[in-house]
Amino acid sequence: MKALVLVGGFGTRLRPITYSLPKQLIPLAGKPMLYHVLDQLPADIEEVVFASGYKADVLERYLKEHPLRWPTRTVPEATPLGTGGGMRNAGAGLSDPFLLLNSDVIAEIDVPGLIRLHAERGGVGALSLSEVEDTRPYGVAALGPRDRIERFVEKPTPEAAPSHWINAGLSIWRRTVIDRIPEGRAVSWETEIVPGLLSEGVFGYRCPGFWEDAGTPERLLHAQRLLFDAGRGGPSRLPPGSSGQGPVASAPTVRASGARLGAYVHLDSGVALGAGSFVEDSILMEGVEVGPNASVRRAILGPGVRIPEGGLVEGHVLARESLP
Repeated sequence: MKALVLVGGFGTRLRPITYSLPKQLIPLAGKPMLYHVLDQLPADIEEVVFASGYKADVLERYLKEHPLRWPTRTVPEATPLGTGGGMRNAGAGLSDPFLLLNSDVIAEIDVPGLIRLHAERGGVGALSLSEVEDTRPYGVAALGPRDRIERFVEKPTPEAAPSHWINAGLSIWRRTVIDRIPEGRAVSWETEIVPGLLSEGVFGYRCPGFWEDAGTPERLLHAQRLLFDAGRGGPSRLPPGSSGQGPVASAPTVRASGARLGAYVHLDSGVALGAGSFVEDSILMEGVEVGPNASVRRAILGPGVRIPEGGLVEGHVLARESLP
């Protein structure tokens, strides 16, 4: 079985960092968001195909420098094609069935269980589902007998939502669904294609584990907390000479003598924390420097950002190019 990963979108809500980097490569809890998403895949996947758009060259270069355990292939699109158009553009040579993944959802999904459900129920596909309180930003499924999806509504108002079970961002489909997607134009898989497939049998697989759409700064930091709490944040270690409670994912090259660290922190390679500085609930990317006695809380700092001595950063996304 092969997996198709949708790596699109401009990451506008995570700017200014995403002016130079696709959001899927923002690190959290020890490694890039995308690599946490791929952790859910079974070990025997034959190939991972990336339907890439914005900053496709950056993604391809990163994958070559940090290879995955599966063979990979990137298929960029010349112009934005939406979720469905991206699938059609990258759909050649997929297995039957194939797995489909959103690249910005951090979740705990029983993928073998989803695959078994599809094999048992038949039909053209099966969606993993997560239960949330606020369904407005997501695709919502109405389930009938034997968990067959009878309606699928994208981004409904609270009054129109048929349930609280949403598309969890990982699904399995027969190869024939690719042929349903028009070529040469932008297509929304969720609104233009999925509703028309329901009559042929699409089933829902309810997943009780954690789930977060990591597309905003607040949700990205929440996803990091979920990963740490679930033990999926890599080895937690404080940099030499620092103090604190953790959990902290710290690269070996971090310098932090005399710094204090709160919970839920990612420190990338080359990060330098000055004496008396304090960092908590934050992501510090490669080469960030935090001056002595400065504080960083609930922040995402892009590569090379420098916080001066005594500075305070709270609740911000910063990139070096955006600093005065």
